[in-house]
Amino acid sequence: MSVEKQPKLTAKDQWLVFKRLLSYALPHKKSILIALTLLVFTTIGSIIGPLIIQRFIDNHLTPMSFPKDTIMTITIVYISIQVFIVVVSYFQLIRFQDIALKIIQQMRIDVFSKVQGLGMRYFDKTPAGSIVSRVTNDTESIKEMFVSVIVTFLQAIFVLIGVYIALFSLDVKLTFMSLILLPLFLIVIVIYRRYSADFYQDIRERLSQLNAKIAESLSGMGMVQAFRQEERLEIEFDDINEKHFRAGMRNIKFDSVLLGPAIDLLYAVAIVFILGYFGFSSLDNAIEVGILYVFTTLIGRIFQPVQQVMQRLSIFQQALVSASRVFKLMDDPDMEPEQQDSGNAEIQDGKIEFRDVTFSYDGKMDVLKNISFTANAGETVALVGHTGSGKSSIINLLMRFYEYERGEVYIDGISLKEFPKQELRKKMGLVLQDPFLFYGDIESNIRLHHQEMTSAEVRAAAEFVQANEFIERLPDKYAQKVTERGSTFSSGQRQLVAFARTIATNPKVLVLDEATANIDTETEVAIQASLEKMRKGRTTIAIAHRLSTIQDAELILVLHKGEIVERGTHQELLTQKGLYHKMYLLQNGILEDIV
Repeated sequence: MSVEKQPKLTAKDQWLVFKRLLSYALPHKKSILIALTLLVFTTIGSIIGPLIIQRFIDNHLTPMSFPKDTIMTITIVYISIQVFIVVVSYFQLIRFQDIALKIIQQMRIDVFSKVQGLGMRYFDKTPAGSIVSRVTNDTESIKEMFVSVIVTFLQAIFVLIGVYIALFSLDVKLTFMSLILLPLFLIVIVIYRRYSADFYQDIRERLSQLNAKIAESLSGMGMVQAFRQEERLEIEFDDINEKHFRAGMRNIKFDSVLLGPAIDLLYAVAIVFILGYFGFSSLDNAIEVGILYVFTTLIGRIFQPVQQVMQRLSIFQQALVSASRVFKLMDDPDMEPEQQDSGNAEIQDGKIEFRDVTFSYDGKMDVLKNISFTANAGETVALVGHTGSGKSSIINLLMRFYEYERGEVYIDGISLKEFPKQELRKKMGLVLQDPFLFYGDIESNIRLHHQEMTSAEVRAAAEFVQANEFIERLPDKYAQKVTERGSTFSSGQRQLVAFARTIATNPKVLVLDEATANIDTETEVAIQASLEKMRKGRTTIAIAHRLSTIQDAELILVLHKGEIVERGTHQELLTQKGLYHKMYLLQNGILEDIV
């Protein structure tokens, strides 16, 4: 499996991604203002504390003067400030966490909504695990940025401003000298940002690949075990996992050099410089111990948030890479086909007409070539042909899963593109060969959250397609739990539920994609009567491999390599002795007649 490679993030790209991330914070301006105010209070408190101790050292400890009332006041004030910092810090962190979680909540809603609106082309080319990784892992990485990085960065700014104001009030000359620390910090940050983005992008892509491999293995576990592919998949997974490990180790080694040691070295140099400065100054004038204490302490207070910022730069870079992946998904133009706004077009009779429709999935090879046919209201048109002949592609276009550029499809004389999407979904019922059942119960899978549909209507639909018989035998009947994809039910039972789900909405157009392929012969005989009732008054487009199920169709289209090569009724096609005739003989076991 190839790595889902994305273009390298330049400094400009990272800035644009960061600005877009910040746009998610705009709806929370009031909460952010409150949180920043609390952050200012905690910063001021953290700076006042060392200044109080400095006064105590210089005014009381050094001269050994300890007036009881003064010492008690200093003690109470200092403890009160520390308690104040703890309490305010609690509410400040809670506020920032609340903002971050709400931002990610909204982002996940946006991403999930985008996924729901993507066209089938996107899912054809993108592994499901990769999409899951963007909706879960990548957004989680972004959450960590809002939770820790932004807060730490803001705290560092406030601390730097507050500390330097305090330092200037104590010693202007030394404070100016210590300003050289700021460009040194900036140099380390720039170097880290420049190289770390590539490392983190590689890690996220490898993680996405891991998720894709896991999702593929889980969804196809039956086939994996049936064909004894466990060892092969373990080897492939181990290979991807090893590449993810190596990418992670490269990043850890890089972090180990620039994040901790580099800042620790700058801190050590700064302390040596301060001690040296005061040492030389003491040769001419006495230096108060409190001043030395407060300088070393406040310089340490500068390094503490800067160190935290540097440690969280890795989270920041991960978040930018993750955000770029999320935004790439959100900006993907491969949306489901859009409908033209032409008023309130409605499907009345259900007459379907294809006129010279040519279609390609990749824009290179046509899978449908000049397809033309008409299905009059209430008629059944059957599509037959070998695998890859284009039957499902016709269904995909009719259901508006894919956009077509050449030719036109009409319903009741109106272009398919002019109907509102809700009208198409309401009036067109689809039953697939392998129906999908949602987690829940039988009734919810038939109702599909149509709140206006009553339980009696659900049961009537089940009875109509003869699904009621097996449902009533279940322990909980219509409340019987349905696991993921309905794996605890037989394929025939799942198909019956899908029939009931379709008929419950009373569609005008019925689309059957080999709908009886997974039903046993006895069930098929029973359901044919239901299908005949379902087709009455409805236009039906049916794909069938079993020719016995479509012999009463008003029109049968025989497809071969994307073209209609034969058309007519069952008897007319047999008389032609063409491809349909050969298929019929083959299915009936009359092999010697096939030449």
